[in-house]
Amino acid sequence: MNLHEYQAKALLSTAGVPVAVGVLIRDVAEVTAAALQPLGDAPWVVKAQIHAGARGKAGGVKLVKTLEEAKAETQRLLGSRLATIQTGPEGLPVTSVYIEAGSAIAQEFYLSLTLDRARKGFAFVGSADGGMDIEEVAEHHPERVITVFVPFGAGLQPFVARTLAFGMKLSAEQMKGFADLVKRLYDMAHTCDALMLEINPLVCTKDDQWLALDCKVQVDDNALYRQKALDEARDWAQEDAREVEAAKWALNYIALDGDIGCMVNGAGLAMATMDLIQLHGGKPANFLDVGGGTTPERVAAALKLILSSSEVKAILVNIFGGIVRCDLIADGILQAVKEVGLTLPLIVRLEGTNADKGREMLAASGLNIVAENDLETAAKTAVRLAGGAV
Repeated sequence: MNLHEYQAKALLSTAGVPVAVGVLIRDVAEVTAAALQPLGDAPWVVKAQIHAGARGKAGGVKLVKTLEEAKAETQRLLGSRLATIQTGPEGLPVTSVYIEAGSAIAQEFYLSLTLDRARKGFAFVGSADGGMDIEEVAEHHPERVITVFVPFGAGLQPFVARTLAFGMKLSAEQMKGFADLVKRLYDMAHTCDALMLEINPLVCTKDDQWLALDCKVQVDDNALYRQKALDEARDWAQEDAREVEAAKWALNYIALDGDIGCMVNGAGLAMATMDLIQLHGGKPANFLDVGGGTTPERVAAALKLILSSSEVKAILVNIFGGIVRCDLIADGILQAVKEVGLTLPLIVRLEGTNADKGREMLAASGLNIVAENDLETAAKTAVRLAGGAV
């Protein structure tokens, strides 16, 4: 789950990391002299709040010098859709802006903390080239980016901050508060179950004080049961509507850009199914794992979810019945087909518990369903019926 900048900065502030004073605005009428009084005198910065980076290059971050300019920029942004290199051309809706006090910036840095599942720890990443062009720096000058790994069992050791500081070429004055900053970020990542915590830019002011000027935080969905306040503040408008619907039914769904809808039980089997589709010249329209203990109602919801994409030309259902019974899957498929009046090719491969019974139910339905016993044959059939390479 992603957080907005203002939410991330609230967490930073609680953790003792310095941030600029800001005011959240949801309506242009809220932009008044009284509301902005805590920010001090202009200039101020008006920032569109969306779950994506590169806002500055897309016109989502603007420096303003008067109250009238602040109102004008707020009016321009609220209700719009901001498209950045991370959102795609459709962009994301701007329902709030964050107006922040200007800062006396002396130098911009980059600092992030990311969960490294493979190595079982966190990876700190730092660079002296913070700001809007950090992606280009990482691509063309990787030697300017330093990574320090922190194993879970070892905890945060003093050498981590020192290694980052030397790699980021900090001055003696800048080093004074840097180790404390690194520790606070490390502790915050554990406290809020963060998968990623990125500060870009992390600025050093003209009086050698650290300030988190922008921040992104991604929280582990699996830990939301103990992050109830963050879960309740989740902005569903920033997420794919189909993924939101999937979450209501406890389905693992990710929209892709292909034309063959996939419904599978088990993440590994889903990946293998998608690989076979790709191998035979097709492109999956989604990743959808209905899980091991599914019900006919969830299967019906999953099929409707796939059909919500206008790009889908064929649907491949691949179920291995272990915990879940294949006859229940067949029942859900038949329910959904009847409810939505399916006209697209539907290829079903059932194997495992009550697979024979499930196939009999599909065959006796009289519906236009292609039943296959072999997974590779099913994938080839789906690609062919979708108009693909096979």
